Amino acid sequence: MDELPDIMAYGFDGRGGAMALSVDEIGAPSHDTHAFTWVHLRRDDPAARRLLEGCGLDSFVIEALTADETRPRCTVHGDGVVLNLRGVNLAPGAEPEDMISVRFWIEGRRVIGVWLRSLQAVRDFSQAIERQQAPKSPGDFIAKLTLRLSDRAEPTVAELNERIDQIEDDVLVEALRVPRSELSRFRRKAIAIRRYMVPQRDALTTLEIEDLDWLTTHDRSRIREAADRVTRLGEELDAIRDRAQILHDEIMDQRAERMNKNTFLLSIIASIFLPLGLVTGLLGINVGGIPGAQNPWAFWEVVMILGVIAVVQFVMLRMFGFFR
Repeated sequence: MDELPDIMAYGFDGRGGAMALSVDEIGAPSHDTHAFTWVHLRRDDPAARRLLEGCGLDSFVIEALTADETRPRCTVHGDGVVLNLRGVNLAPGAEPEDMISVRFWIEGRRVIGVWLRSLQAVRDFSQAIERQQAPKSPGDFIAKLTLRLSDRAEPTVAELNERIDQIEDDVLVEALRVPRSELSRFRRKAIAIRRYMVPQRDALTTLEIEDLDWLTTHDRSRIREAADRVTRLGEELDAIRDRAQILHDEIMDQRAERMNKNTFLLSIIASIFLPLGLVTGLLGINVGGIPGAQNPWAFWEVVMILGVIAVVQFVMLRMFGFFR
């Protein structure tokens, strides 16, 4: 996946059209020629903090946008909102549970975003803008983006579901041995993604109910839809986590059952050979008076006696139900 430009800026006409803005046009909080603007900055770009200060943001908003670690949240500050969201990492070779954060400051006529690692959902969003399929308002902007974040997360959760289905079929139907490490890995993935899904749902729910003039009824309904999708994904991740735990317990039960069978078999073998070992041990002591010491057929007689004892033991064990 290609990296996003370090600095992106667009002006929207409110009818689905957009035009790119230069760095020199970023500083003003609004432009008469645009319905609203969107500025997206790379956090570790040397000019990022200067541009944020040039946009007239106070220290609280700047610190929220440039913090090292964030969790999804929605905080109303004055006439705007600080909104932190997370999306799955879809970069080649990356782990999806390594979720990427994207931070926004949203006002009535501008949206300011900060990122550190490229997020595919934001890239899709910028490509849609290039196709002149731009949002019509800040509320429409955030509603579309949250829906794209959910759309990008759904295939990852569906893949986890399919894999846990396959493992479940292998363990419960075909009785195949599945490494516990694989189950643990899937369970950790589900837990890691869910850790951000639940607060993201809360952040979207908070945004939906806040009394903000730039959020229309249509925007709120779409944000509510995105929150419902995140809720459903969280519930599916809960189910994946629980199913993985159940399968782990089933694998441990099967392993314990195999160990019990092996222990039981060893116990039977030991119970059969213990009397035989006692007899041979008595006949092997190095003292005088051993019966049959002078008889050339004594060895075969002892073998026959041991065989009879073994047969009698086997019959008795079978009568007691040891071989059922």
